[in-house]
Amino acid sequence: MDRMSLRGRLILLFAVLALITWTVASSVAWQQTRHKINEVFDTQQMLFAKRLATAGLGDKLLDGKMPPMPDNKQLLDKHRRGHTDDDALTFAIFDRQGKMLLNDGEHGKEINFNHDAHGFIDARLKDDDDSWRLLWLTSPDGRYRIAVGQEYDYRSDMAWDMVSGQLWPWLASLPLLMAALVVMLSIELRPLRRVADDLRHRAADESRPISTDKVPGEVLPLVQSLNALFERTQEMLVRERRFTSDAAHELRSPLAALRVQTEVVQLAGDDAEVRQRAVENLTTSIDRSTRLVDQLLTLSRLESFVSLDELTTIDWAALATQALIEQDSSAHRRGIELLLDQQGTPAPIRGEPLLLSLLLRNLMDNAIRYSPAGSQVHISLNHSGLLIRNSGPSLTEEHLQRLGERFYRPPGQEQTGSGLGISIVLRIADLHGIRVSYNNAAKGGVEVKLAF
Repeated sequence: MDRMSLRGRLILLFAVLALITWTVASSVAWQQTRHKINEVFDTQQMLFAKRLATAGLGDKLLDGKMPPMPDNKQLLDKHRRGHTDDDALTFAIFDRQGKMLLNDGEHGKEINFNHDAHGFIDARLKDDDDSWRLLWLTSPDGRYRIAVGQEYDYRSDMAWDMVSGQLWPWLASLPLLMAALVVMLSIELRPLRRVADDLRHRAADESRPISTDKVPGEVLPLVQSLNALFERTQEMLVRERRFTSDAAHELRSPLAALRVQTEVVQLAGDDAEVRQRAVENLTTSIDRSTRLVDQLLTLSRLESFVSLDELTTIDWAALATQALIEQDSSAHRRGIELLLDQQGTPAPIRGEPLLLSLLLRNLMDNAIRYSPAGSQVHISLNHSGLLIRNSGPSLTEEHLQRLGERFYRPPGQEQTGSGLGISIVLRIADLHGIRVSYNNAAKGGVEVKLAF
């Protein structure tokens, strides 16, 4: 059953259900028909007994002047007899002492006298194991007893003839119904087979959605979920390919520089000054490569996030203060002063503190890198968000619009970098629903605004 196809299961279950329904309907029809037939024949027996009781046979019966009744076969020839049954109805008339005075010439002569019976009883005839339905009445003058009987098998046979006449045609049409069901299921399940064929012949990296044309409503959510899965898988593959391409492209230069500096160290010989300079350059290249790899891995991990878990309410004042403390030593080495100005408390949001700390560190690191020595970097908190402003050179509108592109750095930059910091900032902001905008400051420099 577990390995059977959906089509086979539906056909089997429908066939079983149809047979169960037919059986239950037959049983109910059988019981109801027997009940109605018993009522009809009981009424027939009562009417027949009353006619015998009021027939005025009287003294003829008691005097023995009534001739015995011949059986049906003697009354009519076989061509004019019609469809008769000896068990349909029988009768006998007794006197008060139990002497049989008259019978129908058939089973009536085998009825046993019962002095105390009155009304309907179940009994057996002489030398007969079949059950009979007997009605006992006393004549109005009390001089004789009347018994009218009918065999139960006759009633059951008639009930069965009536029920089977209705149920057998229905049962005979069941194969036609099952054939129609097979055809109907084959047509209705055709969209599912089309989906299965599409999945079977689909390439591993194919992102084309499965057609939902004529797909049943019960299966449509599954097909839509598969299409969403293909889309997410394609996005993941694109990110992995882009990460591989970016890493291969961007690591080529630092690795080449490392090789050059290593060769300089090897060729320096006894020249301590050249060797020292080469070692310093080698250390700088290693730091740059390490930073580049860290940023590539961070950005790749952030792009794989669909949503954030374990969110907490963010205290922006504490977060900005912590970021300022972490960047203070770097700013001090460059001769730059960090200033925090809290003009108001931003609206609270729920977010991931570690990611938002990384966002602030990247913004402050960029502000410090591109500010001249002896200048200031301002961090302002207000009711609408957070603002970071440096004192570096202003940028053209074209360059402002391109900030955030991977590996893009405005021309004329003297500081080292990979152009990934702002991409990381924008991705974290997007995960938290924060709007980031870059503008030239009124008094020179570039300012970035975070709106919550």
